[in-house]
Amino acid sequence: MTNAEVCENIDSSDEWIRERSGIIERRFAAEDESVVDMAVAAAAAALANANITPDQVGAVLVGTVTHPYQTPSAAAEIAERLGTNGAGAVDLSAACAGFSYGVGLADGIVRSGVATYVVVIGVEKLSDFTSPHDRSTAFIFADGAGAAVIGPSDEVGIGPTVWGSDGSQCDLIVLEPDWVTYRKQLEANVDAETDVVIAFPSVHMQGQAVFRWAVGEVSKVARQALGAAGVTVDDLDAFIPHQANMRITDAMVRTLGLPDHVAVARDIETSGNTSAASIPLAMDRMLQSGEAKPGDLALLIGFGAGLAYAAQVVRLP
Repeated sequence: MTNAEVCENIDSSDEWIRERSGIIERRFAAEDESVVDMAVAAAAAALANANITPDQVGAVLVGTVTHPYQTPSAAAEIAERLGTNGAGAVDLSAACAGFSYGVGLADGIVRSGVATYVVVIGVEKLSDFTSPHDRSTAFIFADGAGAAVIGPSDEVGIGPTVWGSDGSQCDLIVLEPDWVTYRKQLEANVDAETDVVIAFPSVHMQGQAVFRWAVGEVSKVARQALGAAGVTVDDLDAFIPHQANMRITDAMVRTLGLPDHVAVARDIETSGNTSAASIPLAMDRMLQSGEAKPGDLALLIGFGAGLAYAAQVVRLP
């Protein structure tokens, strides 16, 4: 989906979108392609790459905020379709930080012995929950899925996870109207026998406020994650932040003082902002392109609605 196509529904331009976000194009899933479909494809590829069979998987953790059912979870259906023989399964509602939350939880699950292998998935179909006419969000969000297998290792491959939230700013990124309000509006419309158009719940964002928060606070979390892992920016080979906005990424690179040898994920240029899917998608792109290689030391950091954040230093698979 090019910027030109997006601009058919909003008052904007390719130049403005590139300047404000760094995005040139993004991907939208097919109408009949679900969050579960995308997640199963990504997880199956991750299992194959790890040479792990589905029956070895003890847990499936799915970072998503766009599975269209309050219940059952996407994770339960994904675990079944993967053939995991009843693995523990749960969805994680941490928005753009969902994958990093999943990595942290999976690390604890494996270390505790509850499961030997955990599949962590970040997946979103934001096109279902974004208004194509909303100038503040229509050009940003996109669809995608990425997955990783986390298991035992003779050497530490995942550093301590630093996470947190700032609920005082939960109104900066919201789904409005909420589902209860939406249902009541529909019922009132039916009772009144009117044809009033009821707005479907969609994501709304106060972009400038989110930008200021991310630039000011997220770099502090990154430094905490580096300190918890006992490494410095000079030790890093790659920096893989949530692909929220190219300007946010560039600002964090400057604030952290990353050396030139550190490869920086800028997958947002062609993938857009895919929320929980952005970190694994960017990681895969870097590994496939050769920008990073297996065993490299990378800093992951996710941040978004909530406002929630999580970061850890990892060895790339």
